[in-house]
Amino acid sequence: MSEQAAVVEEKIAVPEEATRPAPQRPKHKPLPPYAVIVENDEDHTYPYVIEMLQKVFGYAAQRAYLLTRKIDKTGEALVWSGSKEVAELKRDQVRGYGPDFYASKKVEYPIGVRIEPMPG
Repeated sequence: MSEQAAVVEEKIAVPEEATRPAPQRPKHKPLPPYAVIVENDEDHTYPYVIEMLQKVFGYAAQRAYLLTRKIDKTGEALVWSGSKEVAELKRDQVRGYGPDFYASKKVEYPIGVRIEPMPG
């Protein structure tokens, strides 16, 4: 051999996995927001519903009053929307709010409330 170094080209074995493109993960669709809807009934009073909306959702008196009027006039109102987990918590808090002591006859059952996915 001459004084010049002989260049030897070596092939490096590459594992087959490394040459494959990485699998694409499925794109997760964001979960839709959920609505908390309070339903009207003939037994729960305005003061009770207003107070409940203020305590459970942190609404000011005027907003709680306007939502209560909408519940009374239309039969129901969307009172909050957000993640499913928080909507479930809010629904459970409304259900567990307690009896309506403002009513002439004590109302011990919870006001109607449900959650449902928002459209779109």
